[in-house]
Amino acid sequence: MKCIINRRAEFSASHRYCLSELTSAENIQLFGDGSRFPGHGHNYELYVSLEGELDDYGMVENLSTVKKVIKQEVTSQLNYSHLNDAWPEFQETLPTTENIARIIWQKLEPHLSLVNIKLYEHPKLWADYQGKNMEASLTVKTHFSAAHRLASPQLSLEENTEIYGKCARPHGHGHNYHLEVSVVGKIDSRTGMLVDLGALQQVIDDYVVEPFDHTFLNKDIPYFAQVVPTAENIALHIANLLSSPIQSLGAELDKVKLIESPNNSCEIYCRLGGSQNSNNTLTKELEPAISI
Repeated sequence: MKCIINRRAEFSASHRYCLSELTSAENIQLFGDGSRFPGHGHNYELYVSLEGELDDYGMVENLSTVKKVIKQEVTSQLNYSHLNDAWPEFQETLPTTENIARIIWQKLEPHLSLVNIKLYEHPKLWADYQGKNMEASLTVKTHFSAAHRLASPQLSLEENTEIYGKCARPHGHGHNYHLEVSVVGKIDSRTGMLVDLGALQQVIDDYVVEPFDHTFLNKDIPYFAQVVPTAENIALHIANLLSSPIQSLGAELDKVKLIESPNNSCEIYCRLGGSQNSNNTLTKELEPAISI
């Protein structure tokens, strides 16, 4: 039986998004504040996932060896560095989060049985890379606050209470929702980006955060006039709203995770097990995976 283990590491480094073939004005237009000289820094958090059979000692790989390899091949070279100058690969393709994850994979793959590299630039932005050439995923985390009532318009208060309990009370209740949007795409061989991050964040704000924030979902969002705004239905609706705009940015919506509370979250996988109709609307075949 195979097992996946995860090893965490961290490093602090600076970087700058700037292409030598562009003028200063062109770099600012393309990368915004990320192009400013001399750059900016992050406390990166790295998770290295390995897969394998358990050996006679009950291990996939000796963690002391894993720790040594990660330090030798990655963190000792990147910690307190200017990433653009740390590795020659970043002269060709800029050190974006997704591209750093890709190059870390290349450094570690000869030594470890990798299945995933997850790199956090900060708690609201991270990338995953799984060795698929230039393909990677990028996740943006945001939040909104909203109220809802779990009640079907076709049922009586007593019937709704039987199904939804206290959540069916007429005046509803509220949550501080945390939303994670993951997209997949090809890393551009020069810019290092799989999607324009600013444009992605703007799409999420325009289609979800601004319309949903500080609303009573049942009353203020037309879709939920007839659809009960459970976490599952909210996540599915968000996936439907975002799929086409994200596609227009040159990426593909991979996953929507909605965290309703510390005890309740829902994930919609938009590429696996689902389909799209001719209007690029995700269908109900996308089954939510709920963790409570």
